[in-house]
Amino acid sequence: MAKSVNKVVLIGNLGADPEVRTVPSGTRVANFSVATSREWSAEGGQKQEKTEWHKIVVWNNARGTGLADVVEKYLKKGDRVYIEGRLEYRSYEDKKDGTTKYVTEIRAFDLMMLSSRGGGSGGSGEGGGEGGRRAAAPAAKGSAGGGESFDDFPEAIDEEDDDLPF
Repeated sequence: MAKSVNKVVLIGNLGADPEVRTVPSGTRVANFSVATSREWSAEGGQKQEKTEWHKIVVWNNARGTGLADVVEKYLKKGDRVYIEGRLEYRSYEDKKDGTTKYVTEIRAFDLMMLSSRGGGSGGSGEGGGEGGRRAAAPAAKGSAGGGESFDDFPEAIDEEDDDLPF
């Protein structure tokens, strides 16, 4: 059987502070929205912009530590983040009117905090800048920090080619 891939990569900004809760099993989960925007020029030369909103779900691992704790401690409205995850679809019955509702979410398994924090209070690695904040997510994921970092990507990652047909 052929291998399949379900992977999402986003770079965007949090639309609100994350909501973190503990489910009955004791596992913690964080929910937040990330906005991504793109700009292009219309035929008449007018600048156009479109913003897409993405629902992100981050769970702690079975040992009770992980990304949900990092999200709760470090992320806030407006912060720029790099998210890797997978698309998940689910449905539920609305308690008010009994209709079935459908939800599309991104279950994040890795994130990097891209916003710098000036000033900040706290110990080492907190608030001093981008580098300390970036290191927290891979450690929570359980990796040793190897592989690519966001610094390996070109500066113009937010720019899109206006001539693309899609």
